[in-house]
This record gives sequence, C-alpha cells and structure tokens, in this order.
Amino acid sequence: MLDRLAARLATAALRLPPARTRRVTLTRGIAVRVRDGVPLRTDHYAPALPGSPTVLIRTPYGRGGPMRLLGRLAAERGFHVVIQSCRGTFGSGGTFAPLVHEREDGLDTLDWLRRQPWWSGAFGMFGASYQGFVQWALAADAGEELRAMVAVVTASGTRDSTYAGESFALDTVLTWAELLQAQTVPWLARQWELKRGQPRLVAALAHLPLAEADRVATGVTVPFFQEWLRHHTPDAGYWRTRVFGDRIAEVHAPVAMVSGWHDIFLPAQLRDFAALRAAGARPRLTVGPWTHGSPGLFVAALRDGLDHLDAHLAGRPAGAGAAAPVRVHVGGAGGGWRDLPDWPPPAVPTPWHLYPDGGLSTAAPVPSAPDGFHYDPADPTPSLGGPLLVAQRAGPVDNRPVEARPDVLTFTSAPLEAPVEVIGPVRAEIHLRSELSHLDVFVRLCDVDRRGRSWNVCDGLVRVAPDRFPADAAGVVRVPVELWPAAHRFARGHRLRVQVSGGAHPRYARNPGTGEPLGTAVTLRAGWREILHDPQWPSAVVLPVLPPGSQVSVGGKNLL
Repeated sequence: MLDRLAARLATAALRLPPARTRRVTLTRGIAVRVRDGVPLRTDHYAPALPGSPTVLIRTPYGRGGPMRLLGRLAAERGFHVVIQSCRGTFGSGGTFAPLVHEREDGLDTLDWLRRQPWWSGAFGMFGASYQGFVQWALAADAGEELRAMVAVVTASGTRDSTYAGESFALDTVLTWAELLQAQTVPWLARQWELKRGQPRLVAALAHLPLAEADRVATGVTVPFFQEWLRHHTPDAGYWRTRVFGDRIAEVHAPVAMVSGWHDIFLPAQLRDFAALRAAGARPRLTVGPWTHGSPGLFVAALRDGLDHLDAHLAGRPAGAGAAAPVRVHVGGAGGGWRDLPDWPPPAVPTPWHLYPDGGLSTAAPVPSAPDGFHYDPADPTPSLGGPLLVAQRAGPVDNRPVEARPDVLTFTSAPLEAPVEVIGPVRAEIHLRSELSHLDVFVRLCDVDRRGRSWNVCDGLVRVAPDRFPADAAGVVRVPVELWPAAHRFARGHRLRVQVSGGAHPRYARNPGTGEPLGTAVTLRAGWREILHDPQWPSAVVLPVLPPGSQVSVGGKNLL
C-alpha cells in the first residue's frame, strides 16, 4: 500500500506519464545462482500485463529505498523489473570485487531470465554510476534480446576516470571505498558518522602513505583500493579485463546517456558517445547542470530513461523529449537548454592567451617575463567544488578563497563587450619550467561575475614526469591539459578567468615531487615553477566558441 502511494506521489511530482497498471506483484530475495554456485539476491516486480518486456538493474547499493520506488514506477508502466544485488552486497553471496564478475554474473542472470515463464524475449538495462558499468560489461554479449540501455553518469571503463591526467582521483576512490564499507554498518552508527562530518574519511584523505588511507577511513584494508594504487600505470594489465570500451562497437541496442557538466565520469561518457557514433549508432545524450548525485539528475534520468524504454523496448510512441538526439544545458546568465544534432557542435577553437600582469586575451601573446609560484605538497593547494562524488560538495562555487593563495596564479580577461558562448571540449597548453621534474599542472576556467565572484566552469589536471613530458633545450616543458567539456555562456560585462596551480587536493592525490610510487610515497618535496606566456611559449586555454548563426535550437526554434 505504501509503495503504491509513493509511486502515485512520485508520478505526480515528477510529471511522469500515467501508469498503465497499478497491479504489481513484488517477489523479494530470489536466489539466482550463477555459474560458480554463488546466489545473487534478486527482486522481481511483475506488472499485470501479459507479454511485458524486462528491465534489468544490477547494483551494489541495495534493492530498497530509491531502487524500490524505481522498480514500482517502471513496473506500473508495463515492464517486468528485475533488481539484483551484485555479489558480495546486500545478501548476495561471494565477495564484491569491482568490475571482476559483472560480465559473467550478468550473462548468468540473463540466462536465468530466459527460463522464466514471463520472459518475453526482450529486455533493457537501466542504471547510474556502477549500475552503468555493469550494463557495459554485459552489453556486447547480450545479443538481439537487448533492446535498450539507459546509462546515467557512467562509462564503459573506469580506468581513465580513476587516473585522470595520470594522477589519482583520491577523493572519488577513497570516498567510494568508505561508502561501500559503510553499507555494512548499522544505520544509526552511519548517521552518527555523517553528523560528525566523517572525521575518519577527512583524516584518511590527508594521510600518507596512501596505502594506509583505506584503513584510516574504514578500519579495514580494502583490497580494490590497494590494487588500484599498485596498478596505476597506463600499461597495467590489471585493467584490461575491467574496462569494456574496446567492444562498444558491438553494442547495437539504442543507448540513452544522461550526465552532468560537473560529473566525475563526463569525459569518459562522452568518449563512449563518440565511439557509438563512429560505429554508426545514434545514441541520445542529455547533459545538464548536475553533479554525480544531484536530485535534478535523478529526475531527468527517470524521465528520459522511461521514455527511452517505452520507445525502444516496449515499442510505444516516444515522448516529446526524444526529438533532439543531443540536449545540453548551457550555464551562465542567458543560458538554458539547447537542442543539438550531434556532439560536439561545430565551434571555433579560440585560444585565450595568458598575458603578463595576470591578463587573459584572444590577442597574440606578447614578449613577457614568466610568472612563478611555489608549490608545497605538505600544504597542498585545495580542491574547491567541481566534479566530485559527493553532490553536496560538488559543482560551481565561488573560487575566491583558493585564488587568494600564493600557490595559485590567475589570468583574467577584460569585461566582455558581448556574450561568449562556449560549447564543446576545452583544452589548455601550458609551458613551464620547474626545479622539480615530477609535478602536477591544474588548470581551471572560471566565470567572474559583475560582483567579482569567480565561478568554476570546468578544469583538468595532468601529472608530469620526465618520461612523459621531456623538457626542451631551454628547460621548458609543454603540458597539454584536457579540461572537462563545457557548455557555458559568459555574459556581457563578465570576465573569463584561468587558474593555474600545482594541484587540487584531495580531489587528486598530491604530487610528492619525488617520483616515488603512488601508494608508498611519504617524502614531500616543494619547489618553484614558472609559467611562460610569450610568443615562443604561448600558454593558453582553447575554448570552443559557438559562431554567430549556429543552428542551435531552444524548444525546437533555431537560435541565429
């Protein structure tokens, strides 16, 4: 009764299409045995509609709460919904090892579905974050029975996101490890830890060596955290069986992707989109003003996801939201939703050059002395907002506190005489000298409003080592930095700002400056570095500026 009431309230509040049936039978805790005999606990939501297709959701986060509401909502719209706990989580047997068993367990679950009397011969998959990784693990081998996928803030591989710029996404990985461990403790104990501000996690993020940080955060050694510290080099064979992007061209089911501009997996998800397009597929893409766990993301994923499943799994007419293959939200004053035929849209790559005296301009660089700063990993430059796992700390924030630090350089344009709309991939090229050969380069683009507040738009970090980025004869290192993609409108009177610093801790593990192994480094070396910005070494950020007359539409109307 309560489930039915919650579903009705959610349908009204979220403006979802009306239910096709209110008669849904829930069978909980089914033991689906996989090839090695491990039972995977599974819930089945059965609608009172014959011939209904199936939606499979596999998750390590439990089958109650929001998942139970999702199961009911989808079942009321005419889908058998099967929600399964990944091995080692929430009653399923075995041990949870991220990405190791998801292909085989998914295939065995599909084989179980085929033997059910209500199986129609068609299924789709739905899920966010890790629930999306398990979709990609299964998708290439699912055959023609897989008719649709809804992949929300996720990607076919986690390796690139874990080691963005060949650094280490410390905040994401350690926070996730702590979250998984917290699922095993009593609810009241967890609430008390959250109310205290998670002091153990805070201490662990600052702890060295990193190989001890998992025990500091959780009280136990987390095997996958240890493995990810050890197998961090690009050639590590460890990841070959844990990423699934090499078979993305074999996935023929229509895919709907939903992400946010401040999501931790956005670059990887857009690479998946590009790979599908290159293979001839026509995936749908929605990118909104969301972080990894923001409520708006959940609402959009539910609406877009159910619409996609209706159209491609159930064969029902698609909703109005299916008209544009790509829909993005442009941030900033005067922004809003834009409909695009593809991603990225045609844009003019426009360099904004770093200038002396903290300037930033599209004009050619001028002869100038470099700007320098001293980076000390014992007092690392802090991260502030941006793409983080925890929604409450993520997203756009006023960057003035971090910009006031002496280890952060800022380069700011004059007030804009006309709006500048940026949509697409963003990159930077930084030329530097450093007394240390091991260092990080962090670049962030901000929108400075008329009140002087500096709001982060996108950023990126690269870990520099002499074997990856050798210096030229003058001792200068050219460092290309891929920033997060962006869609932002810089309003008239606003200013563009570029930050350059030596890190963003704890979002990225600090660079100790020594070249020691990631997990065992304890020695910290501080050092000076200079950022060059002259005609020979023209440091710049390159923005995809939408040209006048671009065929971008709002609500079906072209913007000229």
